Amino acid sequence: QVQLVESGGGSVQAGGSLRLSCAASGRTSRSYYMGWFRQAPGKDREFVAAIRWSSYITYYAESVKGRFTISMDNAKNTVYLQMNSLKPEDTAVYYCAADLYGRSSSELRTSRGYDDWGQGTQVTVSS
Repeated sequence: QVQLVESGGGSVQAGGSLRLSCAASGRTSRSYYMGWFRQAPGKDREFVAAIRWSSYITYYAESVKGRFTISMDNAKNTVYLQMNSLKPEDTAVYYCAADLYGRSSSELRTSRGYDDWGQGTQVTVSS
């Protein structure tokens, strides 16, 4: 099991930037992918970005490509999500998640591709 703690959420105006952090502890050596998801009120949880621990290969949702960047610091067991050019539609609770079994690149874009989740951090973008 991997414990995940997100931080860095907050309120920002449209066009602004935020950087989210996800600190992982526990059996991190078993993690294959780390992902970021978000959930807005009344909507399903949706994939934002993912990164593979061993190769740093990244994946993005089309809605954030070119604006968000996922990265990791292996020494700190921390994954980051740099969010630039934020829009009001980016408002949501953002969750960090860990895949412990090495799912396929299609599965990692869905919630079922992950085993452990953080508690979430709120991001609010005002127009």
